[in-house]
Amino acid sequence: MHLAHSPCPNDTFIYHAWTSGLVDGPATRLTFADIDVTNTACARGEFDVAKVSYAALPYLGEEWRLLPAGGALGRGCGPLVISSGRRKLDGARIAVPSDRSTAFLLLRLWMDELGTEDVEIEVVPFDQIMPAVREGRYDLGLVIHEARFTYRDMGLESLVDLGEWWEGTTGFPIPLGAIVAKAGLDGAAITETIRASLDYAWAHPEASREYVAEHAQEMSEEVCRKHIELYVNEFSRDLGEDGRSAVERLLGGAAGLGLVPKATIEYL
Repeated sequence: MHLAHSPCPNDTFIYHAWTSGLVDGPATRLTFADIDVTNTACARGEFDVAKVSYAALPYLGEEWRLLPAGGALGRGCGPLVISSGRRKLDGARIAVPSDRSTAFLLLRLWMDELGTEDVEIEVVPFDQIMPAVREGRYDLGLVIHEARFTYRDMGLESLVDLGEWWEGTTGFPIPLGAIVAKAGLDGAAITETIRASLDYAWAHPEASREYVAEHAQEMSEEVCRKHIELYVNEFSRDLGEDGRSAVERLLGGAAGLGLVPKATIEYL
């Protein structure tokens, strides 16, 4: 089974026990890939199980199913719009990490609420966004992942926490990363393997510590710990009713603005 997920600490923490053979489950071939890669790769039919953005689900089609475990959804973990001092959105040049991500949808939904259209948006690799904003090549940057812990270290400030805005507006948690499996696979068995891997990680955090650090893209141990604590939570084990409602609200609102195609999400 070909599995793809990012090298970020939350994913390596969750999947280490499965991919290392510490729990029972299908034999896997692992590819590390950020969601800007998996979003389009899955749309082409690549991989068997993969971490994608919830914003990519409307593009995947009927051959994929959303699994209720292993993803990233929560509270207090949203993307930020950062600047080097600018407090104005109108007329801004904004660097974003992807135009097919939850972060981008949240940005566009927030802009729609404000009635702002006079902006220029450009896709930039996420690890280049903060340096580019600091150097003045962009007025604002949309940042994700560990950047929410480190942007102040670069002398930047937050214009808005889009997670706080979303939660305050809807009351729902933020749907960030989804786990999808090809429709012909035994999704229930894969889900149970993911849960077993997560349970093992929670029970034996030391087992994956070196593995997580190895793939953490030069994050400090403290940032790795904060990353895991923030993005690995009860929704990682079970999406639940709140999680499903959050997904429907996000994608329904985005489809209403023409940001994504209208689609019926196929759950396991």
